[in-house]
Amino acid sequence: MVQHNRRPAAPRATKPPAQFGRKAVAAARDRYQGSLAQGLVTQLGALGFVDQIMLFGAGLLVSLLPFLILLSAFASNRVDDDIALRLGLNRQASGIMAHLLTSAPATLNAATVTSLLFVAAGTLAVAGSLQQIYEKVFGQEHRGLRGAYRLLIWVVALCLVVALETVAGRPVRDAWAGAGLVELVTFAIWAPFFWWTMHYLLAGRVPWRRLLPSAVFTGAFYVGLGVFSKFYFSSTITSDSHTYGTIGAILGILTWFIAIGAVIILGAVAGVVWDDRKTSRP
Repeated sequence: MVQHNRRPAAPRATKPPAQFGRKAVAAARDRYQGSLAQGLVTQLGALGFVDQIMLFGAGLLVSLLPFLILLSAFASNRVDDDIALRLGLNRQASGIMAHLLTSAPATLNAATVTSLLFVAAGTLAVAGSLQQIYEKVFGQEHRGLRGAYRLLIWVVALCLVVALETVAGRPVRDAWAGAGLVELVTFAIWAPFFWWTMHYLLAGRVPWRRLLPSAVFTGAFYVGLGVFSKFYFSSTITSDSHTYGTIGAILGILTWFIAIGAVIILGAVAGVVWDDRKTSRP
């Protein structure tokens, strides 16, 4: 009987971990080049994304928050309830918000009229800043004071849409499975409004079809912000109010306004990049 002496097989050569890491980085870089993410990052960098959302959020805080306080003083309805609903606040955080916005009934005097004028000027400035953002995103020339009346009309339309969402959203929230239906109602209201906003503030210089992807992205991001707010702002406002007092709740509102600015810019830029990639395909 012949016995064959088998030699042990030579171990296979293994690649060092560093080589695997370099290959993974190179593959990720190849996928990133020319991708939707690269186009989005490039456009946001050219737009000055961080600076824009900070300025826009600060403008909303300076103009919109005093407007809400004045409105709660003149109106009989509870404005703080509407803000609490939009931020998805729990009972404790809603009480803090109610304490922040509660004021004595206002009387029409010189100080009130001056405050209203400053609030109106700040609101128009926010509308003008939104117009300039859309002009930069869609590559349009700034019109300056031409068509300034559009800013005032847009502010009135915004108030009407906010009132419509309040009227339509309250019954949906109280209904069965309202947690999911309210997001659909929010998208159905705000996506068309953003679509009209872009077309109107740009004075019709960009066709409706090109604006549609940006409107859809902005509406979807706004719905996502509403879902995120339910898990974030209640604990944040409660914690900050305990640490800093009333100013803590204002910091939470400022964060919300900055997030709204991010939603508006991200939605517009994402729609432009997606449309450019779609139209450039053979």
